[in-house]
Amino acid sequence: MFLVPDFKGHDIFPHHLNLPIMRYKELCFAISILLMVISLGLIFTKGFNLGVDFKGGSLIEVRAKSGEADISDMRSSLTALGLGSVQIQHIGTAGDVLIRVEQQEGEEEAQQVAAKKVLDTLGEGYELRRVEIVGPAVSGELRMTGLIAVFVACIAIWAYVWFRFEWQFSVGVLVGLGHDALITAGVFSLFQLQFDLGIVAAFLAMLGYSINDSIVVADRIRENMRKYKKMPLTELLNLSINETLSRTVLTGVTTVIVLLSLIIFGGEVIRNFVFCMLFGVLIGTYSSVFISSPLIEYLGIRRDAMDEEPAKAPAQTS
Repeated sequence: MFLVPDFKGHDIFPHHLNLPIMRYKELCFAISILLMVISLGLIFTKGFNLGVDFKGGSLIEVRAKSGEADISDMRSSLTALGLGSVQIQHIGTAGDVLIRVEQQEGEEEAQQVAAKKVLDTLGEGYELRRVEIVGPAVSGELRMTGLIAVFVACIAIWAYVWFRFEWQFSVGVLVGLGHDALITAGVFSLFQLQFDLGIVAAFLAMLGYSINDSIVVADRIRENMRKYKKMPLTELLNLSINETLSRTVLTGVTTVIVLLSLIIFGGEVIRNFVFCMLFGVLIGTYSSVFISSPLIEYLGIRRDAMDEEPAKAPAQTS
């Protein structure tokens, strides 16, 4: 084609890259353990800023029909209603406002009455965009189902990796997933970002991304164990991580670019969800390289088990 430049592409990572990753495994383990302890401390002391899904109450989004929304006037008017804690914040444009009303005593009808009081107080100057009302029984059920979803996902991933590889791989992957989830939860607790059902979905997606990375590295480790039977395990793990490093990093970078564009242009409604995914991709990339794979060396692995597997029959040619 005359108009298409003759561009053949370039390798970002040089071939035969051999970074001494295993040399720094103790340092990485120490940093990760410290971060996990800090995260646990934050979760037990500060807790989470639970959203309406888990805490119950009302979530009301309104837009000023003209000009900017007067937050201070809205706060004084709504506080006077005696509904308890009322949080008001701008979202998106200066005219868009999100109002959170804490759970009222009583079932869902009490939450609906509180939401109606808020809307009546705001008057005709605001246009209703959406209302979410969750009663105490539903919020408790959502909390439980969210925990069950994360627990079942972790068990299913652990069983899958054990079935495909050996138990040492599954333990390494499970530790990596726990590391990713705990530190991400610690960040949400530190900055008091709202933790709702959407964040649980982001956690599940984050675990899926992290396991994908770890499986690629584990596959290469198993392949190299069959290929280099006499190579020391530390050297073999380092070689396997380096051979998959370009794929791991480049996949992470392209995913981060997409998530950054969503954070910038996606709006306030999905910002916490995308932030969870973004942080999860970064911490998942780190753990698949510096935690899950190096951990296999400490757990020990039966290299003779690879020799016991039957060799594949050569393909027949016609």
